[in-house]
Amino acid sequence: MITAAIVGLGWWGATIASDLATSDKIRPVLGVDPDPARRESAHEQAGIETTASFDDALASPSVDAVVLCSPHWFHTDQIVAAAKAGKHVFCEKPFATSSAGARDALAAVEAAGVQVGIGHERRFEPAVEELQRLVRDGELGTPLVFEGNFSQDKFLALPPDNWRLSAELSPAGPLSATGIHMVDLAISVLGRPVEVWARLGTLATSFANGDTLSITLAFESGATATITAVLTTPFIGRVCVLGSQGWAEIRDRSHPEKSEGWDVVVSRRGEENEKHAFPAFSGVRANLERFAGAAEGADPYPVTPAEIQLNADTFEAIVRSASSGRVERV
Repeated sequence: MITAAIVGLGWWGATIASDLATSDKIRPVLGVDPDPARRESAHEQAGIETTASFDDALASPSVDAVVLCSPHWFHTDQIVAAAKAGKHVFCEKPFATSSAGARDALAAVEAAGVQVGIGHERRFEPAVEELQRLVRDGELGTPLVFEGNFSQDKFLALPPDNWRLSAELSPAGPLSATGIHMVDLAISVLGRPVEVWARLGTLATSFANGDTLSITLAFESGATATITAVLTTPFIGRVCVLGSQGWAEIRDRSHPEKSEGWDVVVSRRGEENEKHAFPAFSGVRANLERFAGAAEGADPYPVTPAEIQLNADTFEAIVRSASSGRVERV
């Protein structure tokens, strides 16, 4: 069991605090947020002590790790400070919005010898783990194309001045909201991306940072990923990998915040399609518990620092491409 401070007690921080309430691997013991109402709510709902100061979490001997659910422009400085304080660091996506920021953060983690984790919970869903196994074992042949769509309409309820809708604070909004999860899954399946073309539009809302994003990623292997993230379409989650000998598709039944499970179809050349379902499962909790186990010396955390860096590199390239309209190098 490790103890954690949850930094940022908004929607996602509160979700994580609730999800870990019964975990025997990682226990929230402190909540950090400048908003008194959020601190009061976290204290009442999760039963944890709260503070307005991040420094309190770093100074506390009862805190082993910090779980960063803060706005992403704080991430690099907070990761560096936490690492220097000897705390393990789990950071929500995006880990950093620039390659340089990610390098600085990961260098601090390495120098301190602490564990790092990233909020890409989609990797820990049983259906995705099965997809990765199919690719790894060669059952689909050579992986050729990754297709991913993660769209939702939750942000329609946000006030126009919310930072998540700011072109300055959250550029290419659909990317940091949902699309970056698909980018991470594509990297986990296809390896290193080398080029990106992205098209960002504001077609159905007044969001300053866009509501519709389409991405094409070219990979070092010659494979391609096509990714869609829309912030006005009701929830849809879909992942499909097309290989030289077969394909596999995952369809989400609900938003990962409250999982209702997944439906999977696997097609192999010359065989009847295989259809099966996976029941509800918290990828969020599984991710944090794997992070906690790695911090205690159990199995290595499955998302490597190199992949975290590559994800940040790709994030930066997508933002550049969405702005320039050109193909950009990763």
